[in-house]
Amino acid sequence: MSVTVDADVLLYASDASSRFHERARAFVEELARGPGIVYLFWPTIMAYLRIATHPAIFRVPLAPAEAMANVEALLTRPHVRAPGETDGFWDRFRDAAGVPPVRGNLVPDAHLVALMREHGVRTIWTHDRDFRRFEGIRVRDPFA
Repeated sequence: MSVTVDADVLLYASDASSRFHERARAFVEELARGPGIVYLFWPTIMAYLRIATHPAIFRVPLAPAEAMANVEALLTRPHVRAPGETDGFWDRFRDAAGVPPVRGNLVPDAHLVALMREHGVRTIWTHDRDFRRFEGIRVRDPFA
């Protein structure tokens, strides 16, 4: 069975000031060990890089090279996949964005859900409760 992880979990793993830091770090290390297939979608990677290096968001932002090295450490694992959108993605996005009707901050979540559906991924690990609004996926919170 394959899973994906949301940017929030990766960010907690990189933010030593977060109350979730130790658990997130251990969880990401567990995913990195495998052997289960982990999908790390490009929107998640880009959100991680944007937020982890942003001085107005992260109390102690990562240097760009450090954040990129964190991503690379995952992407080089043989069981980690980083696929993108394929032909027909717009239809899958419209389906994901239709129920619930999405706008604003739910748009990137619908994007991930559409990618999950496109690549047959049923489970997302996230602390973001908004994903529970989407049908057909399993939302797991590593901190619950």
